[in-house]
Amino acid sequence: MPTKNLLSFAFTLTCILLIAGMSLSVVRGSEAVPRSQLRGRVLDPNRAVIAGAKITALRKDTLVSSTLTNANGEFSLALEPGEYTLQISAEGFAESVVSIRSMPTSFEPLEILMQLAGYNAIVTVTDIVGVDTSAVSSATKTLTPLRDVPQSVSVVSREVIKKQSMQSIADVVRYVPGVTAIQGENNRDQVVIRGNSSSADFFVDGVRDDVQYYRDLYNLDRVEALKGPNAMIFGRGGGGGVINRVTKQAGFASLGELTFQGGSFGNRRLTGDFDRPFNDKIAFRFNGMYENSGSFRDQVHLERFGINPTLTFIAGKETQIRLAFERLRDSRTADRGIPSYRGRPSDANISTFFGNPDLTFVHARVDIASVVVDHQIEKLNIHNRTLLGDYNRMYQNFVPGSVNADKTRVNLSAYNNATRRRNLFNQTDITYAAKTRSIGHTLLAGTEFGRQVSKNFRNTGFFNNSATSIAVPFADPTINTSVIFRQNATDANNHVQAKVAAIYAQDQIELSAKVQLVAGLRFDHFDLKFHNNRNGDNFNRADNLVSPRAGIVFKPVLPLSLYGSYSVSYLPSSGDQFSALTASTQTLEPEKFTNYEFGAKWDVRQSLSLTAAVYRLDRTNTRATDPNDPTKIVQTGSQRSTGFEAALNGSITRAWSVLGGYAYQDARVTNATIAAPKGALVAQVPRHAFSLWNNYAFAGGWGAGLGMIHRSDMYAAIDDRVVLPGHMRVDSAVYYAISENVAVQANLENLLNKKYFTNADGNDNISPGPPRAVRLSLTWKF
Repeated sequence: MPTKNLLSFAFTLTCILLIAGMSLSVVRGSEAVPRSQLRGRVLDPNRAVIAGAKITALRKDTLVSSTLTNANGEFSLALEPGEYTLQISAEGFAESVVSIRSMPTSFEPLEILMQLAGYNAIVTVTDIVGVDTSAVSSATKTLTPLRDVPQSVSVVSREVIKKQSMQSIADVVRYVPGVTAIQGENNRDQVVIRGNSSSADFFVDGVRDDVQYYRDLYNLDRVEALKGPNAMIFGRGGGGGVINRVTKQAGFASLGELTFQGGSFGNRRLTGDFDRPFNDKIAFRFNGMYENSGSFRDQVHLERFGINPTLTFIAGKETQIRLAFERLRDSRTADRGIPSYRGRPSDANISTFFGNPDLTFVHARVDIASVVVDHQIEKLNIHNRTLLGDYNRMYQNFVPGSVNADKTRVNLSAYNNATRRRNLFNQTDITYAAKTRSIGHTLLAGTEFGRQVSKNFRNTGFFNNSATSIAVPFADPTINTSVIFRQNATDANNHVQAKVAAIYAQDQIELSAKVQLVAGLRFDHFDLKFHNNRNGDNFNRADNLVSPRAGIVFKPVLPLSLYGSYSVSYLPSSGDQFSALTASTQTLEPEKFTNYEFGAKWDVRQSLSLTAAVYRLDRTNTRATDPNDPTKIVQTGSQRSTGFEAALNGSITRAWSVLGGYAYQDARVTNATIAAPKGALVAQVPRHAFSLWNNYAFAGGWGAGLGMIHRSDMYAAIDDRVVLPGHMRVDSAVYYAISENVAVQANLENLLNKKYFTNADGNDNISPGPPRAVRLSLTWKF
């Protein structure tokens, strides 16, 4: 979309939010006071869910509202701001009384433990604000406290994203131990999780979002990194883990917020978040974003916008329906960075562009629509989600190559690539809470059906319409040489159809207050049809994948859990992007990922958690050259990742919050593959990585943040020839609340102005880190 139209869109978005906010403020003056949505979960002393518990909200001894917990022990109530007493009752249990004081914002989820008859419980909760991430549903498909999940899970909330002015998935995972964001040719999100690289292991609200593009954060409630293979929940892929984005949903708490941002290198960004209930049954939310920014890299530019309206509809006491649609448009310069020289990043100026920036671009057009239906039938809960994604993406770039011995010339090549993909997924989860004598069960059964249709087309750049590479001066590599893009003999031109049909079952077993088990099994039928448009070849590969998962949780005391787990995932021979299927590769079995993990999770206090895990992750069935016949491929290659992770997340005091972690990783080839010999270290996996962010709220509306990111050396590629030096970066922030509704924020990145290199895509595409930069933000709540 042209710049003029995008600027018009940004102006229109601002006006819509302002007018809507002021209009509804007037309407609220004559209508009901805005309500907050109280959510919670009721558990017995063994932490088994209590279905059918009655929740009654009283205000000054007057009944305001009441509801029953569902099969997962969950409940929700819409309440106006004020002080309330909640009475919780269930057959066989003593009545619990909870005192709360609500604010005109969303509640943190409550967790209420009921005692057996003969006991009483009184809880006082005050100033319920912010976002709680002590429980997630993505790890087990049931709302489960993080300390009861036998898996390493890191959660970065929207408050952390806002405080650090994070701009991308790469910014988020800097604070997730065991995850490294890599270059991805600077045209997509790509991560290495526990030594396994992927551009497809991304999910949105638990549904696959696997096309290669840059995801924005404007509409997110949080980002979850689930580490270790877990095909039982997410299906194929996810060898090292997955990144799940949880989007904001329309709720019954009134909210209006605009944030204006500007900063170094021409950074300009506007975001808006607008949430209003029409009544106690229908709520609407709108998130929008527009950005037009430059870069410290010469002639590199970014322009994008996104809109995400959502609607929540309460169709009776038993049914809730949520509708959502996102449109994202992203246009930017494709920037492959700088080349290496003699085993290290070259000394080219970090702002130097290699190639022709006028012919270099990335365009992504993303439209995602979803419908979610939750229905309660007594103790049975049915959750159905349908997602339709339409992705259209193209990039064209110049690729730096090798530098000659006297560092006077550097090779350049060029190509473009277009992908069109349509995804359709439907997931149905049925959960039921039951007890067999003293043993509690949370039973899950589900199905997933999906269809993905892709078209891929690649052209090679011919300089002066003749050569596929050109040597240019290393000291002046920004060129305007004529380039014609057309198909080479091996360039892709194909059509791919992938279908999946899956069924799975899981039981979360509460043997006692101290011992819990998780056991699950998933069966996937994955069918891929590949048509080569160039020569008419058709290839087909169908796999039946059986993915088990087992875990045990032992709690010697309530806030502490010790766990062990075993899980398996598979990656079909077509790869995570269905990029190619040939007569040779269609015969190959899927790669297998097997994870063994032991860990501990300690809720030091209600708002502070400390976690640690050790793991061994084996990747087998990888491709290798047949030692007896170099023209053949065998599946004898293997890789092993071993490591230790520790993370700290939450509030040490009411004023001081922290987020950080440490990861030790050893990922290496254990049996020769096509790419590397036995013993080679896996690319872009630092042996040591450490991060820590501190946020402190002072009196008088002031606040400050200080953080550090450190990683050790790592190799740029699997051949272990080029080292990316380790580095340490220090960031800071200052906050000031001018009034209850207006706040300003300044974020300073790379405070010490260190030169460093963030990541790479091979030995000669290395991304320099940005120098010192500042971003200023103004937020207005209405």
